[in-house]
Amino acid sequence: MPKFDIAGRAKIWFIISLLIIIPGLISMVVRGFNFGIDFTGGTIIDLKFEQPVEISKVRDALKPFGLDNSTIQLSGESSDVTAATNVMIRTVDLEEVQRKDVMAGIRENVGAYEVLREEKVGAVIGGELIFNAVMALVISWVLIILYIAYRFEFKFGIAAIIALVHDILIVLAFFSFTQRQVDSSFVAALLTIVGYSINDTIVIFDRIRENLKLHFKRGSDAVALVNRSVYQTLTRSLYTVFTCLFTTFALFFFGGETTKDFAFALIVGFTSGCYSSIFIAGPLWLTLRNMANKKGTRE
Repeated sequence: MPKFDIAGRAKIWFIISLLIIIPGLISMVVRGFNFGIDFTGGTIIDLKFEQPVEISKVRDALKPFGLDNSTIQLSGESSDVTAATNVMIRTVDLEEVQRKDVMAGIRENVGAYEVLREEKVGAVIGGELIFNAVMALVISWVLIILYIAYRFEFKFGIAAIIALVHDILIVLAFFSFTQRQVDSSFVAALLTIVGYSINDTIVIFDRIRENLKLHFKRGSDAVALVNRSVYQTLTRSLYTVFTCLFTTFALFFFGGETTKDFAFALIVGFTSGCYSSIFIAGPLWLTLRNMANKKGTRE
């Protein structure tokens, strides 16, 4: 048995998670989230410049107005990775006077342009996106439980879903703490995190199932079995998370401003997913198994 007892210290791992999740839930209620215009609506400004311009230059022109977090997209035949003539700006709802000041600031600091489109829009996604995202998560969780219950056992499915909920709550907590913008890319990040986390958890559960068949006998130490299974897959889990984190950190530090919140969500989610797969999922299954055994003994 490995020297470091992971499964036997389940309470410690649960407490560490709760120390983040509980303050996170409080922050969600008190501070809420910084929803982007995908949820709240805003103003779309589509401009065509005489010369190709860079996103950073447009963002600098918006900064004096507190709009440097706006979504800026490049397009047009002359577009490349860094510059383009057509620029679409999605920002918060602007009053007429503020909009004119912003337009004048862009003309002065970026260059002459032609206005292709300028309009106010309602929430593009709003409640519908939230509903669809929640439904997608719930349906995926139900299907995961059914699949794992068929391939493994029901307790494995419940433990896997609790671990996924754990990861999502951790990400939501960090976004509430930091007040980073929540937009449509955040929903994509959550679904990506769910896929990553469940894959890592299934690998460990599969090894637990194999060890149950090969090494476990009545009266054997289930804690030692979970520890053995986690350590047998530990190298694979660490290689996977480090590979994902290397690329995600590169996206966060060297990608554009519009990808930073997406990358931040992935960094938190991948880290939490690795933690939950190693320290939460197996001990959770063990806890559920012990509860079921005690209930069966009483009956």
